[in-house]
Amino acid sequence: MGEDQELQLHIREQADPARSSPKEATFAQSQSSFKLRKWQWWFLLFIYSFLILAGQTSGTLLGRFYFKQGGKSLWMATIVPSSGFPLLIPLLLILRSSSTAAAAATVSRPSIAKLAAIYIGFGLIGTGDNLMYSYGLLYLPVSTFSLVCATQLAFNAVFSYFLNSQKFTPFIFNSIILLTLAAALLGVHSDSGSASDHNYPLGLALTLAASAVFSLVLSLTQLVFQKVIKAETFTVVLEMILWTGLVSSVASVVGLFAGGEWKMIHEEFTGSEKGRVSYLMTLIWIAICWLLYGVGNIGLIFLVSSLFANVIGTLGLPLVPIFAVMFFHERMDGVKAVALLMAILGFVNYVYQHYLDDTKEKRAVTRDEQP
Repeated sequence: MGEDQELQLHIREQADPARSSPKEATFAQSQSSFKLRKWQWWFLLFIYSFLILAGQTSGTLLGRFYFKQGGKSLWMATIVPSSGFPLLIPLLLILRSSSTAAAAATVSRPSIAKLAAIYIGFGLIGTGDNLMYSYGLLYLPVSTFSLVCATQLAFNAVFSYFLNSQKFTPFIFNSIILLTLAAALLGVHSDSGSASDHNYPLGLALTLAASAVFSLVLSLTQLVFQKVIKAETFTVVLEMILWTGLVSSVASVVGLFAGGEWKMIHEEFTGSEKGRVSYLMTLIWIAICWLLYGVGNIGLIFLVSSLFANVIGTLGLPLVPIFAVMFFHERMDGVKAVALLMAILGFVNYVYQHYLDDTKEKRAVTRDEQP
């Protein structure tokens, strides 16, 4: 990782003060670290963004397929997205045995009790949030559900301002507006299913609460990285996903048995329209897709901010109808195309702001190096 190489550069310069003056050493270190981090930063930005878009789109489509082939369990739909965490164990073992992990281990880490409290708290909150989303989708028409979910970006903007000291420039503001409008336009135009009028207010309240809680968790995760964990390694990102996924899965399994839905799992398995193998593979790939989404999401929070992670997630909302046309033969019309275009423009606004920040930082380094 780049952080370890930067640490080595820093150690070398400290060990050989005769080679340059303190001021020159500081400038050389700033320039080397800046160049190393920037190409790596943009590479990781692309990888994490791709994981979010691919994982969210595929996971959503497979989730639709699960219900389409006869799935009915809300708790099963809550368990599966967080159950892919065991796949991270081999990767974590490899990273821990590498020189990168050895160097990272020298960094002061929070106590086990503090980390356990963080992971358990996020895991339980995630379980409740996923369950609220499931009930919201059950009680609301799809169009209304999508419209309410689009508010999570606005919630995240507020939480980021107060918890993460997020600065709002005109480009970031434009990005939030365009992405929110794109998701809202898609939600209003979406073909809606039937919903219970009796449970409509409850569904509306639960979906709105779930969107707010999801946004709060994103901002709190960024705050935890900055104020508590204070470690800049990929291992920390994987550990966060692993332990919160474990807690969320255990809590969801308890809910599955406590609610009695475990009795219908065998019926779902044997009565699946596409067959038993298709049923199992659907659940497995849902878990894998949402695991990839989780890695990308936590990675972007760690790399940039919770708001940017939410921006990328909102960018992916209009992608679902495009792939739905391909795989489920749904109709693609002008409104969906406009929503996709607005989402892309919003994303470009946010990326351009980071380009401006990059340019400003390069100029600052250049000025400092001048005698």
